[in-house]
Amino acid sequence: MDRMALVAFVSQGIPTLALVLAFGIGVVAGLRSMTAPAVIAWAAHLGWINLAGSHFAFMGSPWTVGIFTVGALGEFVADLLPNAPARTAAAGLTARIVTGSLSAACLGVAGSASPWAAALLGAVGALAGAFGGYQVRVGLVRALKVPDFAIAIPEDLVAIGLGLLLTSRL
Repeated sequence: MDRMALVAFVSQGIPTLALVLAFGIGVVAGLRSMTAPAVIAWAAHLGWINLAGSHFAFMGSPWTVGIFTVGALGEFVADLLPNAPARTAAAGLTARIVTGSLSAACLGVAGSASPWAAALLGAVGALAGAFGGYQVRVGLVRALKVPDFAIAIPEDLVAIGLGLLLTSRL
């Protein structure tokens, strides 16, 4: 496929923005597994994204908003504890892939993209966010010679801010 044919194909309705946002919300899940679905739940609840009539309509319910918000707040606290498991360990990585896929599928539906393609990109984004976030955090702690929490708290804020930015783009 030559360049012009690719441009024509993309411009004929492939919802690329939704898929880019899906990857991005996966990165958020890679940084903080519960932040991505909490932000998606709030976005659906507040009407920033439309999930009505889809299999993901439950994400906008007050119960879902509450559950994911409490989960995200708990994760922010737990991440500061010295015995917090590594985000790249099997359990944490699996949670990040699942929540990244769920959150990305919601953005896919809201952006008229394939929820399956969005979920796949969310899983890839979650892996990128988990491993990339780990490398950045460890590197900053070592380079700045600061305690881990001095980087963990700004990382929380980055995850929240990025999640809000991404969900406000559709």
